[in-house]
Amino acid sequence: MKMCKALFLRVAIIILFILAIDSTLNHVFGATAEVDPFEATMRKHRLLGLEYKTIHKGGQVATLVASASRSNVPATIEEGIELLKYPKHEVLATGYTAGYESTGKHPESPSYGITYSGVKVKRDVFSTIAADLTIFPLGTILWIPGYGYGVVADKGGAIKGNHLDLYYETVQDVYDNWGKKTLEVYVVQKGTGELSEEQLSKLNETKIKQVFKHKINEQALNKHVSSFAF
Repeated sequence: MKMCKALFLRVAIIILFILAIDSTLNHVFGATAEVDPFEATMRKHRLLGLEYKTIHKGGQVATLVASASRSNVPATIEEGIELLKYPKHEVLATGYTAGYESTGKHPESPSYGITYSGVKVKRDVFSTIAADLTIFPLGTILWIPGYGYGVVADKGGAIKGNHLDLYYETVQDVYDNWGKKTLEVYVVQKGTGELSEEQLSKLNETKIKQVFKHKINEQALNKHVSSFAF
């Protein structure tokens, strides 16, 4: 009986020793736990401002993306995934208004609020922004995390190199919502060097229709999952 106990104790010590060696080697050589591919994708999506709700029913799990209540959040999870496929560009982004403090123009000026492209400044699903046109030609569409879609419509004497100026309606909006940030933006579409009011309006109308359609689909989905526990 004593021999059995002694043998059992030795085996247990050997097993513990092996586990300790394995743990030490993993730590030394930088071995890390495998990351769930789904979780890795979710982390990337959160950089775009996407929010998720996970619902459970029985053995099934479904993930819903929150509706876009602001223009700086992709409307659907599909849209968020698509954005991740576009090339990224690091920029310094500041905010500006159509007012004197940014442009030197007064509201009574005929050119007040008119960009270099000829379109009027706009804060919408697709907003007008200023850039160095040698890097981002007029009409270039960028996704700017925390701001939304920006369409290059303007330039500026101080906007050189990797510098963007994002349009806001008031100075207070600039202070409250942006300020000055260095971040990576997604180049959705390179511009052709021109932009018209018709093109900008069409972009916003198309996107609004897509968001509206998604909301209808989401409402239908919510009816089916209304009995799930969030």
